[in-house]
Amino acid sequence: MLDNVRILLVDDHSVMRSSLGLLLENYGAQIIGEAADGETAIKLALELNPDIILMDITLPGINGIEATRRICAANPSARVLALTMHAEDIFLSPFLEAGGVGYIRKSAVYSDLLDSIQKTLQGKTILDTKGVQAMMDNAKKQEDANHENLLSVRERDVLILTARGYTSREIGDQLSISPRTVDTYRSRIMHKLALKHRHQLMEYAIKKRLFK
Repeated sequence: MLDNVRILLVDDHSVMRSSLGLLLENYGAQIIGEAADGETAIKLALELNPDIILMDITLPGINGIEATRRICAANPSARVLALTMHAEDIFLSPFLEAGGVGYIRKSAVYSDLLDSIQKTLQGKTILDTKGVQAMMDNAKKQEDANHENLLSVRERDVLILTARGYTSREIGDQLSISPRTVDTYRSRIMHKLALKHRHQLMEYAIKKRLFK
């Protein structure tokens, strides 16, 4: 039950707000305000100080992420729970960084919504399996991108030629450097990419489609 839990509903669809409001009130919650856009959400959140703010991500004007950022900056104790269609990390990570306490998808069953609100009141962060996986996948992509950005143009050339099977001498001839310098570049590459064995260079180059 959500006895006397004060909730602010933020969603640009009136039907969604109405249906959610009726559901939550049936479980004892008080819907103390509704907003259809981010600017109104910020205003009401700071005026009414609700126990929970159910925040849609995609809103006209100021979006749900920016609205959450401004609300939490003004009131760090605010509990903003995203109610969204998006489980992708492109939305999830920025929302959490803005101060949100978690999210629940609009497709979730009502019991999950009620459970998420109760856990939010207990100070817990609400993420489902898809959300966690999305964050992990994005973190891995960012790590890979950071690794690649660490390589100089010459190191990238050495990586590609090594992956194509050329020896240090052959690479040196093509790049007009000594075989010893090629080996030095290769050692740097493996260190930067956190690779331990030479054959992993080929696997990395294939995975990243660095050559055809």
